[in-house]
Amino acid sequence: PMASVGGESQVYRPGKGITLPSAVYQERADYTPEAMQKKIQGNVVMAVVVLETGDVGDVQIRHSLDAEYGLDREAVIAVKQWKFRPGMKEGQPVAVEIFVQMTFALK
Repeated sequence: PMASVGGESQVYRPGKGITLPSAVYQERADYTPEAMQKKIQGNVVMAVVVLETGDVGDVQIRHSLDAEYGLDREAVIAVKQWKFRPGMKEGQPVAVEIFVQMTFALK
């Protein structure tokens, strides 16, 4: 498990009795007009802490696609609106860090 930060509860990683959170609602990220114009496509990978409540806590970009034209920011905004069935440890909901990949693809 990871150390607690700023008095928040402990954040676990999946495995060894820790079940993965599962998404029950996913918001799609918006394309920025600038990124569309530049035809930027690909993935943003984020480390996401799913809290005991199923809400999203801390989000960190682990693989950036586009910091300049706003796609990284849009991915974070979208994932913060997601809702999860929380991860569990011994039948109790716990905060779990997972990785979320958001794909940007133009039609």
